[in-house]
Amino acid sequence: MKRGRPLPLGAITETSGVNFAVVCRHATAVWLVLGDPLTVGFETEVQLDARLNRTGDHWHVRIDGLPDEFCYGYRVEGPQGNGFRFDPTIILLDPYARAVSCSGRWGEPSPTPRRSLVNEAMTEREPVVGPGTPLEDTIIYELHVRGYTIDPSSGVRHPGTFAGLAEKIDYLHDLGVTAVELLPVDEFDETDCAYVNPLTGERLLNFWGYNTIAFSAPKTTYAVRSGRLEPWEEFGAMVDAFHKRGIEVYLDIVFNHTAESDDDGPTYSFRGFDNPLYYILDERGRYLNFTGCGNSFNTDHPVVRNFLLACLRNWVAEAGVDGFRFDLASVLGRDRRGEVLLNPPTINRISEDSLLYGTKLIAEPWDAGGLYQVGTFPGGGRWSDWNGRYRDDVRRFWRGEPGMTSELATRLCGSDDLYSGRGPLHSVNFISCHDGFTLHDLVSYDHKHNEANGEGNRDGNNANYSWNCGIEGPTSDPEILALRMRQARNLMATLLISQGIPMILGGDEFLRTQKGNNNAWCQDNAVSWVDWSLAESHGDFLRFVREMIALRKAHPVFRRRNFFEGAASVGPPDILWHGVMPVQPDFSSTSRSLAFALDGRQCNRPGVIDRDFYVAMNADDVALEFRIPAAPTGRRWRRVVDTSLSPPHDISPVDDGPEIGVMSSYCVGPRSLIILASQA
Repeated sequence: MKRGRPLPLGAITETSGVNFAVVCRHATAVWLVLGDPLTVGFETEVQLDARLNRTGDHWHVRIDGLPDEFCYGYRVEGPQGNGFRFDPTIILLDPYARAVSCSGRWGEPSPTPRRSLVNEAMTEREPVVGPGTPLEDTIIYELHVRGYTIDPSSGVRHPGTFAGLAEKIDYLHDLGVTAVELLPVDEFDETDCAYVNPLTGERLLNFWGYNTIAFSAPKTTYAVRSGRLEPWEEFGAMVDAFHKRGIEVYLDIVFNHTAESDDDGPTYSFRGFDNPLYYILDERGRYLNFTGCGNSFNTDHPVVRNFLLACLRNWVAEAGVDGFRFDLASVLGRDRRGEVLLNPPTINRISEDSLLYGTKLIAEPWDAGGLYQVGTFPGGGRWSDWNGRYRDDVRRFWRGEPGMTSELATRLCGSDDLYSGRGPLHSVNFISCHDGFTLHDLVSYDHKHNEANGEGNRDGNNANYSWNCGIEGPTSDPEILALRMRQARNLMATLLISQGIPMILGGDEFLRTQKGNNNAWCQDNAVSWVDWSLAESHGDFLRFVREMIALRKAHPVFRRRNFFEGAASVGPPDILWHGVMPVQPDFSSTSRSLAFALDGRQCNRPGVIDRDFYVAMNADDVALEFRIPAAPTGRRWRRVVDTSLSPPHDISPVDDGPEIGVMSSYCVGPRSLIILASQA
């Protein structure tokens, strides 16, 4: 045993030993405990000398002669009261641990306690270089690692794992998406859910995983072999496989709270090392809860800030991760009293960190404390937002609310009312995501149906702006089913022709259902699992989505870097607004229709001339006759999309559809849209 070095933090393997360093400001005594990963107890412990093994708030020691594989933890003693929660009987996980020992199976309590694990797998890897997809060309696909392949219909060899997801890369490549956004993949405890399904008696699990235990350690049970090295190796191999196919990997990061929850929650790490340092507390030492999960991480503290940066750096440097989506990111902008900061240092540090500067940064720009920052999230030009306004306004238009045409027009153009001074690429547009209705349920239910969550249907958002098309839930009525399919095509087509960055929920491309559950966080069953048989039974819709993605990718006029200028642009307008008559848009309080044309000469690509496009949208329950205007460049029109038509006529290649004459009258059916493209 040697004095060791205070930096770097964590357990770092050196030539003949391991250096341990941890931050603990108010401790009066610290013990390092060591043992075998597969045994319940620890074989030995070492008490650190407060004079010899401490530099500032860093406790450190070097141990030589350790076995190749071992686990470790800390016991910490300190003051009580005033927010302190020291308990020397609890062995704590190292906050900087990059691996956790856990030999249990998914859904079962670990037979041995989770312990920090020294893991050399990361330092030996050389990640495959990511594709570096420009933001304007990005199409995000959000999915849950386990839920995506655990159903037997997935047909993969390793269901519910990183390796199983890698088996679906060819499918995702052929679909056309450019990035996958993974719900939390760091270590969490799925068994911490206290609810029971009242309909079946089934014990529920924390399926989504928004309850982090170790921020830098891959989820052990997402590995085929959950041993000492395999989680990192399998995660890294999965990222490499995506990169080889030109697909980026983003991680959903939960820096706003931890799995330690409220006063009655478990102690894994942070509260045992220094509760007032890691959490936002009131003057009486109680947790301030801006997350709805019992605590709020004290991200404004410099020590915590450095810790968060280290976690992000690990994922990028060691695994090649391409970007991050920050859950309830507005918490990162609160100070140590919970007040909102105008210029949050944590967000600025993430924005300007030199190692992270090439990564995509995406904020969920709100929190559970009432802070809503869509369009105003700090951080400058580095961040894009989940645009909740886009989701709501597009839903409201297509369910037939009158007077939404002006709002829809703004969303289609990239939400310049929200992102003025920045650009459309700051808007991540989505119709559905993991939190809420799937696309299928959005057009099949008026109300949430969360009874199976065990909370009396009180959980989940009540403002879904959905429409069941006439019957709540499942039906065999052919007219209702046809209308729902048309509405789904309308919503997906709108998403993929909007300026900004589109995000698709995994399974929406073949209309996965959660049976009306809009908060399936605890449903580790068929409610949340992707049913791959739907890719065949809803093959026509899958084909429609594939071809809409291909249309977007082929035409830069849908992927502008800057906002439209309209009539203010030099030369012809880059966008022209129409109604049922050319150049007569109806933005009145009763309007349910909108049309516009895009000039292919003005697509923000120097030297590139795209095709012109004309789009007419009719959210009314009666057909409307649209008089077709001349193309901005005078070229002839051909029909590409008409969502009122039965497959396969609902979408055609740009040169294969019927020619549509200028000033002819085109009947746009009730609840449908058309897209015309000019000939080359």
